[in-house]
Amino acid sequence: MKKLVRFGVSLDHHLLGDFDRVVKRRKYATRSEALRDLIREQLVSEEWTEDRDREAVATITFVYDHHVRDLSRKLTHIQHDFQGHVMAGMHVHLDHDHCLEVLVVKGTAAQIKKIADTLISVKGVKHGKLTMTTMGKGLS
Repeated sequence: MKKLVRFGVSLDHHLLGDFDRVVKRRKYATRSEALRDLIREQLVSEEWTEDRDREAVATITFVYDHHVRDLSRKLTHIQHDFQGHVMAGMHVHLDHDHCLEVLVVKGTAAQIKKIADTLISVKGVKHGKLTMTTMGKGLS
């Protein structure tokens, strides 16, 4: 069983009030649960910036106009270039002109950032976002 440690934190009362509103809005049972999530978020961010060779996972989400000449083929070709890193994908038709793709990717932080940058920078992609996460190893 994991050992829990209690510690005190001093905060400006306005900051604590803002934090309590976040806790309530996100429906955390306690401040401790919210604080644990904030700490984990920071640790995952540190993984991505400090150890670019560590295995990681992420999603790459992008919206594009499928009427742009040859764009769908280019995006598919890029995904095939990174075979072994693109684990799964979902394609959604948003309207007559626009599609959304969500890719689950795995590799080192450096490899994943390269994949995201390559896809998002293709002419015709209107918006893209890399959402970095962790393999979960080492997080409590």
